[in-house]
Amino acid sequence: MTAQLIDGKATAAAIHEEIRAEVEQLKGEHGIVPGLATVLVGENPASQFYVRSKQKRCAEVGIRSFGHNLPETASQEEVEGLVAELNANPEVHGILVQLPLPKHLDEERVLAAIGIEKDVDGFHPINIGRLAMKGRKPMFVPCTPAGCIELLDRYGVEIEGKEAVVLGRSNIVGLPVAMLLLHRNATITICHSRTKDLPATCRRADILIAAVGRPQMVKADWVKPGAAVIDVGINRVEDPTAKRGYRIVGDVDFEAVKEVAGYLTPVPGGVGPMTIAMLLRNTLTSAKRAAGL
Repeated sequence: MTAQLIDGKATAAAIHEEIRAEVEQLKGEHGIVPGLATVLVGENPASQFYVRSKQKRCAEVGIRSFGHNLPETASQEEVEGLVAELNANPEVHGILVQLPLPKHLDEERVLAAIGIEKDVDGFHPINIGRLAMKGRKPMFVPCTPAGCIELLDRYGVEIEGKEAVVLGRSNIVGLPVAMLLLHRNATITICHSRTKDLPATCRRADILIAAVGRPQMVKADWVKPGAAVIDVGINRVEDPTAKRGYRIVGDVDFEAVKEVAGYLTPVPGGVGPMTIAMLLRNTLTSAKRAAGL
């Protein structure tokens, strides 16, 4: 048995095309162009790369991007002041503060300063609170967890009534994706470093979400035959044979697990492209909501 590959790159490309068509329609019928503002503090190379990628994708689908770069030494007041300006700008429908911020800044305060109606990253405390409550809907769902669910849906993986195990309990992926699965009537187990007999717990899963940040941690004997495995991990491991001296792997031992799982995302090319696709969708949703559509 070889798992069906869940192609995040191809799925994201299809979503980009759907968004581009909607953006054109919104502009043609209502004269509105969705706008996404990015805030980058400092010169972290990885953060710069991510921001450039988001701006490039915006341009491809017709979303206007507003890039704001602040020096590493920017104060809390300067960052929050910029966020306040963007909150007040009607051409900006989404605000994304690239994380991590320099250590002297209070990340939680900066994120809380983003107007909830422009929190397209979905990390505002009220958004997360609504996500955690039965019968409530957040303004926006965090992008990576939303991308995980979108992949399951587009590949026809049934969620309702299934047993789902989430490996990892971060605020960015683990906890929100668990809440999304719960809202879809899955039975949830959240695993972490204190979980006893981790392999046996993971083996119960019809749907396994690996988001723990440990390279190739999930082995073949951790996976229930036929399970859908979504690998969120992005880890750099040394590889002298690679051009750059390293390669990127997920939290799942891909080559071994593909012989057991029913569905499996690769790394790279799985969840990663979906994160930006969901960000673009949230920005479009925000623009339509602002226009009363």
